[in-house]
Amino acid sequence: MSTPAASARRLRRAARILLTDSAGRLLLFRFTPEDGEPFWLTPGGEAEAGEDFTTAAIRELLEETGISADPGPQVAQRGGDYTIFTGEAITADERYFHLRVTNATIDTSGHTELEQRLMQEYRWFAREELTGWHETIYPLDICAMLEGLGADTGAG
Repeated sequence: MSTPAASARRLRRAARILLTDSAGRLLLFRFTPEDGEPFWLTPGGEAEAGEDFTTAAIRELLEETGISADPGPQVAQRGGDYTIFTGEAITADERYFHLRVTNATIDTSGHTELEQRLMQEYRWFAREELTGWHETIYPLDICAMLEGLGADTGAG
């Protein structure tokens, strides 16, 4: 039997990008919610109605980083139930893509008003920095996800 809260959850489809530079560092954005502890997360976001995950990844990559590139094939999938910044309870279907870039320049001018408020900082993390970082990094198994990635996915 499902509870009212469980049946009220909306499926939130999202594309996320494991963006690494030529040194193997991973780009993460620091989220600072008003009602919670700061945390770090990969670029990406919710797929728009009728948008497939790859198209969403391309759009989100451009909006959040200024990088126009095809992120290649999906490399991982994660899901779960949680509450997003607006207070909405959702069931997540997150698809991850990997893109390696040679130019580590990030342009955040495409951020929405909400992103400008919540994502005021970004950082390229060396892999050894990800373990034991003093703030939470999502997904929690990001180091394992990175271990399985090849070095041949790339863009300028």
